[in-house]
Amino acid sequence: MLDELHSARLLLRPFGMDDAEALFRLRSDPDQMYYLDREPMRTAGEAAEMIAKMQDDGLNGTGYNWALEEKPCSGMIGYAGIWRIDQKNSRGEIGYMLGKTYQGKGLMTEALVSVLRFGFTKAGLHSVEANVNPGNDRSIRLLERCGFVREAYFRENYYFEGKFLDTAVYSLLSADFRYQDLPVSA
Repeated sequence: MLDELHSARLLLRPFGMDDAEALFRLRSDPDQMYYLDREPMRTAGEAAEMIAKMQDDGLNGTGYNWALEEKPCSGMIGYAGIWRIDQKNSRGEIGYMLGKTYQGKGLMTEALVSVLRFGFTKAGLHSVEANVNPGNDRSIRLLERCGFVREAYFRENYYFEGKFLDTAVYSLLSADFRYQDLPVSA
């Protein structure tokens, strides 16, 4: 079972099937999905399938994902995790989303620091990457605050909704993670 993680203002807890409706609300909102370059979810069943996949990934070590709750806890406000873990190369990809009303308060920085600490110390990762739409300035600033650097820029490598899109790839090495020694809040 995946451990709970804590930051000053957040509880990061394993997903349960009772999170399907909240996940569906996030992933069905066209504004939230704008820079993910994926179709919004159409049913809560799709959210339940995503949760089941995340739970399976956690059991087999190919991904670790947490539902985010603001303390005092009253329901899921977003999620963060590391997925597509390549055990041979000790590398994974970070992913995250936060409800609109909670953005701009530093909550996702807290969440990512907790997730990255887990990835580098408990999951034994050497590096974590982030694939981001180059127009998503807020996500890029978040990654840079956490110490990520741009490794690559792929022109028109992703096809979505009838057009080819660019991708920026950011990465963080465990040796460059500057938050490893911060105390963990309860």
